[in-house]
Amino acid sequence: MSLALTHGDHSTTAIGRAPNPSDPRSDADVRPTRHWYQPFHLPRRGVGRHRRWRHGTCLRPATPSIATYGTRYLSLTVIVPAYNEEVGLPDTIAALHRQTVPPDEIIVVDDCSTDRTREIGLAHGVAVLTPPRNLGSKARAQNYALQHCTTHLVLPVDGDTILADDYIERIKQPFQDPRVMVAAGCVRTRYQKTIWEKGREIEYLFGFHWFRPVQNATNAPVVCSGCCSAFHRGQLIEAGGFPERTMVEDIDWTWTQQIAGFRAVYVADAVAYAAEPDSTKYLRKQLWRWKSGWFQNVRRHSTSMIRRKPWLALWVGLSLLEILISPFSVALPLVWLFVLHHAAQDVFLWWAFGELALMGPPLAYAMVKRRVNPLKVLWMYPSFYALKMFNFYYDWKAMFVELVLVPLRLAEGLTQYEKGHA
Repeated sequence: MSLALTHGDHSTTAIGRAPNPSDPRSDADVRPTRHWYQPFHLPRRGVGRHRRWRHGTCLRPATPSIATYGTRYLSLTVIVPAYNEEVGLPDTIAALHRQTVPPDEIIVVDDCSTDRTREIGLAHGVAVLTPPRNLGSKARAQNYALQHCTTHLVLPVDGDTILADDYIERIKQPFQDPRVMVAAGCVRTRYQKTIWEKGREIEYLFGFHWFRPVQNATNAPVVCSGCCSAFHRGQLIEAGGFPERTMVEDIDWTWTQQIAGFRAVYVADAVAYAAEPDSTKYLRKQLWRWKSGWFQNVRRHSTSMIRRKPWLALWVGLSLLEILISPFSVALPLVWLFVLHHAAQDVFLWWAFGELALMGPPLAYAMVKRRVNPLKVLWMYPSFYALKMFNFYYDWKAMFVELVLVPLRLAEGLTQYEKGHA
């Protein structure tokens, strides 16, 4: 089935759906996504009136109170923004079809790909939405799909990310609290073949088992990963969609909602596996976009964050402090060795003791929780230091550009979105 949709003055065949033999709902007369009140016949008490929201040719109802009904009645649409994702997309969709609690709708946004992304989406029995021209960023692609969603929640998933089979079941649970606007799970790397993938796996094992739990305990997660975060659709609609003003819409929205008094939640038992850059070329593109977007949000939100969300400001401030002292932490062993002329054995022992004290407990916890072989972690650990050198460089470069040059109007900052893989 193919539905002709109007986008501005362009009438295009934008959404297509192919039958899926394994899904009894996907037959010759595939039904469109139901509104929230149709599948469950819920009582209208406490639901409130409809809001007429017009975006292009679409009318959407207001989202009712989630807390009234619990997660059983939470409807969810998965949005897969995809540009030239024919390699990773089949596995991504297959993982979505395996969910213990299946999504109510899966929409692939084929952002004018030059490969077979659209055909693959249709062949796997999901809706495919194609804009009349390339939108140029992940946030714009998600917003293009958002106008066609009617569910309580939306879950953007990158076209190369695999969700664990129970991911949706677990990610829905925090939304029983009506103050929760964002929920994100734990991210692991899909592959550990290259030095960058190995380094990123150690980075994730450490960060998602130390920084995230501590931040979540203070009700102030700093990052909700854009590859697998669930969002309250009604709140997004009222704000005009995912923010497009920075390079990282996930951080922008997470900070905005927390500053406004709402909650973001880290769900440790919901696990997603993301494809990471496997070459220096794409690692550099990804890090430049991530770091630039981070400091764009620091520049935009720092004042209101300090006033209204001090815990979040604390964690962001500590991250900035870590960036500022990073050159000294790298140079200190060299100073001991070549300037102060300490014995190499002593320098190594001090370094090893510091690493064990700082990295050991979180990594040990991660290895137990995720059942990771300790020998594998030791094998990948040197790659983490190679990745740290790139992180330090792009942290400092982005900090100088976004916090110094841009305010002085000496640079525009990063505005063009580039993918972190081929």
